[in-house]
Amino acid sequence: MSSPDPQVRAARNHSTAAADRVPEGRGPVVAVTGAATGVGDLLTRRLAASDEIKQVIAIDERRGEVPEAHWHVLDVRDPAIAEKLRGADVVVHLALDLDLETDSAARTAYNVRGTQTVLTAAAAAGVHRVVLCTSAMVYGALPDNDIPLSEDAELRATAEATGVGDLLEIERLGRRAPRAHPGLNVTVVRPAVLVGGTDTALTRYFESPRLLVVAGSRPTWQFCHVEDLVGALEYAALEKVEGELAVGCDGWLEQEDVEELSGIRRMELPSAVALGAAARLHRIGLTPSPAGDLAYTMHPWVVSVSRLHDAGWRPRWTNEEVLAALLEEVEGRHTVAGRRLGRKDATAAGAAGATVALLGTAALVRRARKARRRI
Repeated sequence: MSSPDPQVRAARNHSTAAADRVPEGRGPVVAVTGAATGVGDLLTRRLAASDEIKQVIAIDERRGEVPEAHWHVLDVRDPAIAEKLRGADVVVHLALDLDLETDSAARTAYNVRGTQTVLTAAAAAGVHRVVLCTSAMVYGALPDNDIPLSEDAELRATAEATGVGDLLEIERLGRRAPRAHPGLNVTVVRPAVLVGGTDTALTRYFESPRLLVVAGSRPTWQFCHVEDLVGALEYAALEKVEGELAVGCDGWLEQEDVEELSGIRRMELPSAVALGAAARLHRIGLTPSPAGDLAYTMHPWVVSVSRLHDAGWRPRWTNEEVLAALLEEVEGRHTVAGRRLGRKDATAAGAAGATVALLGTAALVRRARKARRRI
């Protein structure tokens, strides 16, 4: 057997001062990465208020606003994180960058290296469980998918959609970690379309003046409110559930249901036109979303949430309620083909309609090419 990494050995042999600071009490000590913002902030608040949690260790690149947590300010890629995790029983890793506007190479470098470091550091610090949060998108959106997909279904996604390649690699690292570090368990939580302070290609879909529907496709929609995701992560942190599990509302909505509830009319285009336009717009940098994102609005990827149900968890939100919350959240925003428009652009888009915006792709491409030649 090869010798441990020197950084790992150093972390194992370092002082246990961090553990000594943990107050006596019942329940596990839980560390949360990405604790200052988004889902990480919500989970940190929830765990800090729970009588079932002994202590919360909060890690982020800036200090958050939960004074009850014990804060460490550092980048999760820093091997020094191993010492900060000492004394923790469980780590919930939420320090991910899935921003549509982030450079894809930089995003991947952060997400993959961060996950590698956290898994290695957790093992070195004696943590016995790491909870990873990815997405139900890893199952892939395909026309022959079962409705709903079993949580044990094969992961058939490709790296063609925003961030999905990173999520697949994170899952691969999670599967390898227990073999590389015996005694370390990994739980993976996969939310459906996440709503509540989020900005993704799928939430931007509902900012468009028309809902793009690819002819011959069968879209199905299953949402997950962040409050329900936080509840599922709490279950995982308390070790009430383990393994690979999906989280979302019960059931799903058909495209016709979404259109009726939202009041937004559809714009139907042939597959070749829609996919070709999306690919060209992304290639020349006019939209942040690659063509692969369209698959998740074309084909079903609804998931079963049976493992959480078996553990006693229930979603507080229905699909209809989450859709209503999403529509309220995006009100006033205007997006065409994944590109968020300013007020002036939005007025023109509203007048012309998204159809003109998409079918005018060829003109946009020609204009961009001419501009490049003039530079």
